[in-house]
Amino acid sequence: MVQNAVERSADKPESRQQGRLRSMAAAIVCISVVGFALSLTLPLLSLMLEARGVSDTWIGLNTAVAGVAALIVSPLTAGLARRFGTTRLIYLAILAGCVCLLLLAPAPFWLWFPLRFILSAAITILFVISEFWINAAAPDHKRGLVMGIYSTVLSMGFALGPAVLAIFGSASTVPLGIAIAAFLFAAVPVAFAGPLVPRVEGRANYRLLALLFVAPAATLAAFVYGSGESTMFTFMALWGIRGGLTESTAALLITMAGLGNMLSQIPIGLVADRANKTLALAVCGAFGFIGAALLPATVGTPWLVFTVIFFWGGMAAGLYTVGLTQLGARFSGADLAAANGLFVMLYAVGMLVGPGVGGIALDLWPLYGMPMVIATFFGIYAAFAFVRWWLAPPAASGRPIP
Repeated sequence: MVQNAVERSADKPESRQQGRLRSMAAAIVCISVVGFALSLTLPLLSLMLEARGVSDTWIGLNTAVAGVAALIVSPLTAGLARRFGTTRLIYLAILAGCVCLLLLAPAPFWLWFPLRFILSAAITILFVISEFWINAAAPDHKRGLVMGIYSTVLSMGFALGPAVLAIFGSASTVPLGIAIAAFLFAAVPVAFAGPLVPRVEGRANYRLLALLFVAPAATLAAFVYGSGESTMFTFMALWGIRGGLTESTAALLITMAGLGNMLSQIPIGLVADRANKTLALAVCGAFGFIGAALLPATVGTPWLVFTVIFFWGGMAAGLYTVGLTQLGARFSGADLAAANGLFVMLYAVGMLVGPGVGGIALDLWPLYGMPMVIATFFGIYAAFAFVRWWLAPPAASGRPIP
């Protein structure tokens, strides 16, 4: 594990601390660069297909392959890391991503489906391994802070991708070249970390679905956030326009949600280090419910709806940060790697379920439908997490013993 590797790197406590910082920094930089490449390629590939004359239906089907790849590959990643070695698997995933991006431009459309699957599988592997790496390297008493920093830096990477596309345009070869270069650069911090990259040794003590019952609040947080975030980002601009906002104002709603995400994760992580994590998840879920439920009543006042969506974006994203923090506190070794795989898999399930239900609701009830779907997801989860916290033994829940 990372901790043992750090301890072997030097005998002095300050050297061990430097090794831990070096390991965490390498993992965060690696996955944040991949996140930047992902946020750049998602809209870029759609625009490339549209320029070829491919219909929206086929573009959507090709994009959906990414979700299928995440569902299939994420639960297999721990076993692959154990078989091939963590570092080697990261390098293989980076190489596969670069090759797929190089082949997409000249490839016929039918070949985009297997290429998109391999590309998405590679990105999924990088996310699962990197989050396992960060969790394993983080000290117990500062894991929430580390996860908050990770979420913040990752959000910045996601924000930069579309900006690059806006500057150069989809007709230029520059964005695709930058995406390939970003994938290659992700290997640099891995090499910098060297022996500090964690190994997955031994087999997990829990089967994949058993982890869902061992830590349901933490794992289900990924599903709820995945469904809410994907629904919000897919339909928020359309919802704003149907609520009477101009197109430019409606587009800013997504920006405000992203800003709330970036600015709130470190404070939420600090709270998670000091408070009961299940209770913190319940509070994040409750704010996600309240924010979504308030949207229809605030859409007529731009500054008010911006405020609501800003806080919604921050508190909703707290589910991801605190959920990962709780997994790191609960599991270690192969169990942690498997739990991170389940976490990413449930996030992918949420991304598939949320927009489907949200789109139907938006059609049936333009102003209230989509926010109510999101509020329902978060409300049910908040109630579940609060009950889990309340029924836990007093010492585990953080409540005083009566």
